Amino acid sequence: MAKVSKSSPKKRTTASKKKRGGNKTGEILIYRDKNIVVDTASHFIFIGKLQEIGDYFMTLTDVDVHDRNESPSMNEKYIMDSKKYGVRCNRRLVHVRLEEVISVSLLEDVIEY
Repeated sequence: MAKVSKSSPKKRTTASKKKRGGNKTGEILIYRDKNIVVDTASHFIFIGKLQEIGDYFMTLTDVDVHDRNESPSMNEKYIMDSKKYGVRCNRRLVHVRLEEVISVSLLEDVIEY
């Protein structure tokens, strides 16, 4: 008679869980070296060139870090002006925490109205 081995259900451990972002980072990395708009949960908007995405940070270069609280212009108008007139860089390199990111879009995909 053949032995039948009973295997216990596999327990999930933190080591077996996917890293934050999983395959989603690959989808965003198609924007590498292109200007993107990063909306965050904070009062900052980032407009710059995507370089890489790690486990915890997104790295941008030639970045305009815009504080929504310090500007009288509306966010959408500010972004449209960046598309129309170019990005006003005030940082060479910025690391944005992924947990703060709400949305990412190409600057060229911004619709002017």
